[in-house]
Amino acid sequence: MSALACPVAAAIDCDGIGRRASDGLRAEVALYPKPGLVSPVDSGAHDDMDAAVMIRSADTLEPWFAALARAGAAGSGMGRLRAIGIEAEAAMMAATGGVNTHRGAIFGMGLLCAAAGFRARYGAGGTLGAIVAGRWGREIGQGPVALHSHGSVVARRHATGGARAEAAGGFPSLYRIALPALAEGRRLAADPDAHRVHALFALIVGVDDTNLLYRGGSDGLAFAQAKARGFLDAGSVAAPGWRDRAIAIHRAFAARRLSPGGCADLLAMALFVEAVA
Repeated sequence: MSALACPVAAAIDCDGIGRRASDGLRAEVALYPKPGLVSPVDSGAHDDMDAAVMIRSADTLEPWFAALARAGAAGSGMGRLRAIGIEAEAAMMAATGGVNTHRGAIFGMGLLCAAAGFRARYGAGGTLGAIVAGRWGREIGQGPVALHSHGSVVARRHATGGARAEAAGGFPSLYRIALPALAEGRRLAADPDAHRVHALFALIVGVDDTNLLYRGGSDGLAFAQAKARGFLDAGSVAAPGWRDRAIAIHRAFAARRLSPGGCADLLAMALFVEAVA
């Protein structure tokens, strides 16, 4: 049976869950300025992708996120979720001509979609992150490791848990950093982009992003976190001229080929969690 044909009670809007998940990815792509990352303005630190490719990827993944929601609603274990994720990754790679646009998001966002489906079906309490940790956390921690993925290389080199530890622990960076920062950003400025920029900078400061570590090592991570901390300490999006300062930081990241892709995924996931709360 195709992953897209997962059985589920008809009353649960799994297509809506999938749409909101891809909406989060699309909103992240549309945001500017954001250090080193792809946007409609430029490709940041990336030579192999642009905003059009990223949007095509997000569009392609929408039905797969819905399938993961259906699998969660059906009470599926991690093995089933992993199989759907593998098919989703293959669809993404086919749509992008072999460019890895959203592999990390398929994992993290996909688990949150499964948790949203499970919550809708069974009335589970707690956050989506708590559902992920409680239902699939042990299997996530004990699951197979892609030895040559960027995350695995960084985990061995820098002794960091990365996306697997984040998910198995219920996404602490999402709930302790991203969501509070989105709320704080709304209080700081009325600009419709400002709260998302603020949240991204807060994530860069608070998360040891494996994409930054892979591209720049410990020095690159330290540079990125210092720049982001300086932006926040100077008043963040509440300070006059914040957008020009953020653009300058974006260009500094791009010049050093630094891209906080893990933080970008967490921002998209936070937007999704807000949308389905």
